Amino acid sequence: MAYRKLSIAAAVWFAAALTFLPSAAGQKAGPPEQPAVPPAAQAGNGPPANTRADVAQFGARIQAVLAEAHAARGYWGILVADRDTGEVLYELNADHFFMPASNAKIFTTALALATLGRDYRFRTTLESQAPLGSDGRLADDLRLVGRGDPDLSNRVFPYAGRFERDGPVEKVLAEMADAAVAKGLKEVDGDIVADDSYFPYDPFPAGWTTGDLFFTFGAPVSAIAFNENSFSIDVRPGIRIGSAAVITTEPNAATDTFRSEITTSSPGSAPDFAVVRQPGMNFILVRGSIPLGHAPAQLDFAMTQPAETTALALKQLLEARGVRVTGSAIAQHAPPPETTASGEPVFPPASPPPVPVAAVLAEHLSPPLIECIRMANKLSLNLYAELLLRTVGREKTGLGSTAAGLKMERDFLAAAGIAGGDVVLSDGSGLSRDDLVTPRAVVALLEYAARQPWGPEFLLTLPVAGVDGTLQDRMKDTSARGRIEAKTGSHEDAHALSGYATSESGESLVFAIFGNNNRQHGSDATTALDAIATAMVEMLDAEPRATKKK
Repeated sequence: MAYRKLSIAAAVWFAAALTFLPSAAGQKAGPPEQPAVPPAAQAGNGPPANTRADVAQFGARIQAVLAEAHAARGYWGILVADRDTGEVLYELNADHFFMPASNAKIFTTALALATLGRDYRFRTTLESQAPLGSDGRLADDLRLVGRGDPDLSNRVFPYAGRFERDGPVEKVLAEMADAAVAKGLKEVDGDIVADDSYFPYDPFPAGWTTGDLFFTFGAPVSAIAFNENSFSIDVRPGIRIGSAAVITTEPNAATDTFRSEITTSSPGSAPDFAVVRQPGMNFILVRGSIPLGHAPAQLDFAMTQPAETTALALKQLLEARGVRVTGSAIAQHAPPPETTASGEPVFPPASPPPVPVAAVLAEHLSPPLIECIRMANKLSLNLYAELLLRTVGREKTGLGSTAAGLKMERDFLAAAGIAGGDVVLSDGSGLSRDDLVTPRAVVALLEYAARQPWGPEFLLTLPVAGVDGTLQDRMKDTSARGRIEAKTGSHEDAHALSGYATSESGESLVFAIFGNNNRQHGSDATTALDAIATAMVEMLDAEPRATKKK
């Protein structure tokens, strides 16, 4: 069994700070349709021939930063370029591979915006193959059909600078249940079916570790993403020392999806929780103690069977509204996807015929795609990124697998003039430890994105230093505040920051900074990244430069 210690602080850190996320894919890419190799992508492996005094001073500052104890043992890759001209100002190991962590979301979200369009909406329906009788009886199963919507939760859209929720976690399902009742539904003479077959059944991408699967950042991928496929448990001490703690679950439908062995300890001690992986589908076992009289503690976990939990939640909501259900709550999955030895998707010889629909009793449409991308990038939500990647595959190839999405991504990068061998991704979020990219490829993509019609909106989805998202509390009291729009990335051995910056003197910059093989946590993990980013803003001077290309 895998055993992982979990304090309250650690639970928050696991659930919120490590946000990043389908099968391995090959790296071969065809020729670009419209070669558009950005200037920075054409540079050589060595330092640029740059005689600017400010660049030399910036380089010396970086050397000093990387010589500090918290950075010296790591492996670093950096590329900084002028965003308008493509001139490479500084590079270090720019053509070497690094684990990108959540910087992989840059590739996924740019792909989704470019291929699906800003106004694309996800559609979830409550439907049946039989008509609803005039007496309110449905003589068939009632099916909740998911199509990859990340918004089956109570998150507040659009994102307005901070994380917000409104109402119970079942909010969207409750609205759909209300709509069905308003149409006259009184009885379901069949099962409540959560149908997530829009994507092949493949909940965990290649390169994720078993330790990821406990926590919200490792939530399983499903075409039905109820409450982002996560649940919370509220832990309160019992009535006396040694008695069992009082456990409640949100949503309630997840109550039987985990086990707990938490007792009440002596007053004055600290809460002590741990998670054990036990055999079986519902593999989460929470153990530990909470002191007598202590305030409630909340722990967040990934659902182990999200479609099944969703079906039960919907059944409970319908019954609470007086609807009689004769059957059970069940899930319907598609077969797992197939790939070739090189990771290419295997497309079925023929698509299955569409299921006839006689009645649509409720429909939920997501916010526009740009708002989902903003949420994914600002808060670094792994499940959002995985859903975006698989949706691209489904919409453009008819197969909603990770491999199909990654194939579309390779074609997209080839059309952008980015070398296929410089980007090796196994998932959409960056949680996979198999992911590898070069700093030059990331800068090339960012330069390409800036030149596209959708580029300005894409830039606005990135966190802003000292202002919002995952950068809200970083570089807050420095000159970089408000001058850097960048994607963060972090897991055990990899830390990254890539995006756009404007120096104090007005130079527009694009950059990628990676630190690997440096097992640091908390503020130490980002000290060097933030110091380098701040140095860019303070030291790179627009004045000595030749006139920019317009």
